Amino acid sequence: MLCVLAMVLYALFGGIGWLVVLSALCGVLTTQGIMAREVLMPHIFQHYSYTKTLSYSQIADQSGLVLGPLVAALILEVWAWHWVVLWIAGLFLLADLCMLAWQRLGRFKLEVFEQHQDIWLQPLRIAFGHIRGLAELKKIITLAVGVNLIVGVTLATSAAMVIGEYSAGKDNYAGLQAAGALTTIVILFFLARVVLPLRVLGGVGYSMIAIGAFISALSPNLMGYALGFLLIVGFDKMFNVYMRTPRQRVIPPQDFGKTVGVITLLNNMSQPLAGLLVALLAAPLGTRQVILMLAVLTSLLGAGAMWWFAKARGPFSASIVEANREAGK
Repeated sequence: MLCVLAMVLYALFGGIGWLVVLSALCGVLTTQGIMAREVLMPHIFQHYSYTKTLSYSQIADQSGLVLGPLVAALILEVWAWHWVVLWIAGLFLLADLCMLAWQRLGRFKLEVFEQHQDIWLQPLRIAFGHIRGLAELKKIITLAVGVNLIVGVTLATSAAMVIGEYSAGKDNYAGLQAAGALTTIVILFFLARVVLPLRVLGGVGYSMIAIGAFISALSPNLMGYALGFLLIVGFDKMFNVYMRTPRQRVIPPQDFGKTVGVITLLNNMSQPLAGLLVALLAAPLGTRQVILMLAVLTSLLGAGAMWWFAKARGPFSASIVEANREAGK
């Protein structure tokens, strides 16, 4: 519907702004869909581990991220961009129809919870109450902030480092991106087939991301930078699997959506912060120094989180009861 509306407005008024607005709205709705999927998967695939189902779903996501631009580029060689948007809208409609048929034919029943009358402030109070009362949530938020600092600075500087710092061509940069996607898929397939303890999953993922940042900052050549880049991009997905698993375990089901929404907001705030630091400090200090500075900060955040929240290990039931009591105030 949004695609059709945007193209109608484009036909009436012209301008590329409608495509920008459409992209922003699709991003918002995609985030909502990802959160809904995270809520549904444990109930639908109860006979599989959450790590396995999450790994396979992220493989599908990553495959779409790789194949989507490639298919779009091929279609744009034949059609104008507004016809491509309408064709993509048809794919979305087909996906919605398949989802509707799946819901009608499925043999699962989802629990429906009563909604609060105050849809603005009360959900935020409940979400922040859980975050304040559950040490495990505070730990994964702190770790996610550190990871997103590295991911943000990598996104902001990778093109400049490859093409500018190392004087490589655009083909080298495209190859690096493709290698990153392939590395991610390989790691996710490994996680889907091999059962790892949660602490190993988080510790290895976070450590490899931090090590990748140090390698990227200190490497004298493109090969070294590529190694650091692949560590960051590949193990980011491993950390994502780790990060989502405790949330399923400690957040009450009736409050899961609203709490995860606030957690996602807090997690992602560090990515634009990293981009802002690059914009402000890259010229006076140099891009390498900015990456190195954020790598050190990420390492300190990780060490601090593991030390500060060490007492959070063990059963979470008491914390959940306390958080529910706080959220109900």
